[in-house]
Amino acid sequence: MSNAELAVSYAALILADDSVDITTDKLTTLIKAAGIEDIEPIWASLFAKALEGKDVKDLLLNVGSGGGAAAAPSGGAATAGGAAPAEEKAEEKEEEKEESDEDMGFGLFD
Repeated sequence: MSNAELAVSYAALILADDSVDITTDKLTTLIKAAGIEDIEPIWASLFAKALEGKDVKDLLLNVGSGGGAAAAPSGGAATAGGAAPAEEKAEEKEEEKEESDEDMGFGLFD
């Protein structure tokens, strides 16, 4: 990560910690107050647009959460006996493949 990205990242974290809205002007002011002068203005505007309306603290707390729930099928709710059995069969096949690999006695560290 470049010095410009680090400076803007730290400035955004400081603003978020103080519960201040993250804007281009505030990021630029904070960076200049820190004595860092070789930052191109595009970095501040990119970070401000990317974090606009987002709760940075919440983003940091949920970094390793792995995402949300699975997306719903495009056709709406699944019908009884429609997609569910096909999904179960696919899962069974995947489990069988995994088990057959283990039965061979070969391992990653053998």
